[in-house]
Amino acid sequence: LERALGLPSAPRWLRQVHGREVFDADRAAPADEAPAADAARSARRGTVLAVLTADCLPVLFAATDGSEVAVAHAGWRGLAGGVLEATLASLRTPPSRLLAWLGPCIGQPSYEVDEAVRSAFVDGCRQAQACFADSRPGHWFCDLAGLARQRLAAAGVAGVHGGGFDTRTDPRFYSFRRDGARSGRFASLIWLA
Repeated sequence: LERALGLPSAPRWLRQVHGREVFDADRAAPADEAPAADAARSARRGTVLAVLTADCLPVLFAATDGSEVAVAHAGWRGLAGGVLEATLASLRTPPSRLLAWLGPCIGQPSYEVDEAVRSAFVDGCRQAQACFADSRPGHWFCDLAGLARQRLAAAGVAGVHGGGFDTRTDPRFYSFRRDGARSGRFASLIWLA
């Protein structure tokens, strides 16, 4: 991957655990073992940050002045647990001066969830109800990207782009829900040039 894309350095991979931990790539020495985290940040030029997804939402952040970047892996557990808010808190740049890009994730028509998932969002935020559409009794179709947009807006990030791809229905992307354990992973990378 490093050679194929002409990356300035090897990607800083994470051992993603569906949590909210943010890895500070500038304070850690390069290591063979990936840290247990679902987000990473860097203000160092040439440090490549990476997350892997196959239905979960990758979110890439960049300061508008080019001073720092971050990446987050936002599955429903991490999103409900505050991985985006933790990532924003790890950055020096105020949210109003950040851009966020939402990568491909499972789309609402493909993502049926139960009451436990819905409650994780709507119990603390009535606005989150708009991101759930009725399915069958006790189940809803969840708009993961919509939930991320709501949380980013609430945190003050106005420049949110991307989204709109459904990894389950679009054969260009990996989907764990569609392909099961044999599914590959989609890498989202960001770095300061």
